Amino acid sequence: MLAGAGAAGIVAAAILLPNANASQTGSGSGSASEAVVAEKINAATAARLAEKLGKKLGDAYGGAYYDADKQQLIINVVGDDNDVNVEVSEAGAVPRPVRNSSADLASATRTLAGKAAIPGTAWAVDPRTNQVLVTADRTVTGGRWDRLETAVKALGDGVARIQKSKGEFKTFAEGGDAIFGGGARCSLGFNVTTRDGQRGFLTAGHCGVAEDRWTDADGAPLGTVQEAVFPGEGDFALVTYDDPGADAPDVVDVGGQTVPIRGAADAAVGQQVFRMGSTTGLNDGQVTGLNATVNYPEGTVTGLIQTNVCAEPGDSGGALFTRDGAAIGLTSGGSGNCDVGGETFFQPVTTALDAVGARIP
Repeated sequence: MLAGAGAAGIVAAAILLPNANASQTGSGSGSASEAVVAEKINAATAARLAEKLGKKLGDAYGGAYYDADKQQLIINVVGDDNDVNVEVSEAGAVPRPVRNSSADLASATRTLAGKAAIPGTAWAVDPRTNQVLVTADRTVTGGRWDRLETAVKALGDGVARIQKSKGEFKTFAEGGDAIFGGGARCSLGFNVTTRDGQRGFLTAGHCGVAEDRWTDADGAPLGTVQEAVFPGEGDFALVTYDDPGADAPDVVDVGGQTVPIRGAADAAVGQQVFRMGSTTGLNDGQVTGLNATVNYPEGTVTGLIQTNVCAEPGDSGGALFTRDGAAIGLTSGGSGNCDVGGETFFQPVTTALDAVGARIP
């Protein structure tokens, strides 16, 4: 529902809803410059192309991001090998010279994991600056701030930078109306089919860890948790419906309208995404980082998507998706709210599906 979503949600709805359906009942050679003009591609194609080029370029690969305005994939290239630039251009992307390789930045994140796993911190590779972006929330002060700053400086010049968040990193489960488990409220993410043919849905792992059984807003039994991961390598849970004949369409209800979900896809830095949650309704923003690590008070979670989409308590587990109906993520947590903004992290849907052996649709 859009009630309470605020201006950002209304704008998101205006962008998205023309693509939605009526609501349903229920829930070679030469230089790169003379080679080829970069192709206009969508974000899903960009994500696949970036993965392919990343494997081919090896040490010359410095990450990638999607320029949504130009509809182009930007590939960061380390070194001055013109053949690499030509290969990138001929693949349909734009080569961009950078200093740090993807492997170097990945190594830096592993170092941070060993030296700076401080509650209230998070980090992810930012391909647009070719650095690791380290975020510290308002609780990181005194000796903990000194420890974080020392760890970042030890990585060397130009490898990582720190930004301060006004909020506090936390998961977004709380009381209210959506899916209920005991005293907790979360949001249903995406309906799925399990490996044995049962219907179920994905939500946040910290919701699944908190409660085994979930009900709907009327208190009627809804589903039972089969698997849940939190903290650790993700934040996701699989819940199967108690009623084998439950009406579980492959759509996201965005408040009087539904968006058909046609499958899952990997995120690309720079792409526009939409989030639906039971507290704040529909909001949109951009993917800002991949393979993010967040140090929540409950423990460290790795492998997340970082965005600038707002979220609030009760939105946990809610759907992150694209305009054309690709399931991207499940709301995990972050800082801020939908008045002031902030960082929000999401569990990649593709990873969750692989882990629990389910599929969409």
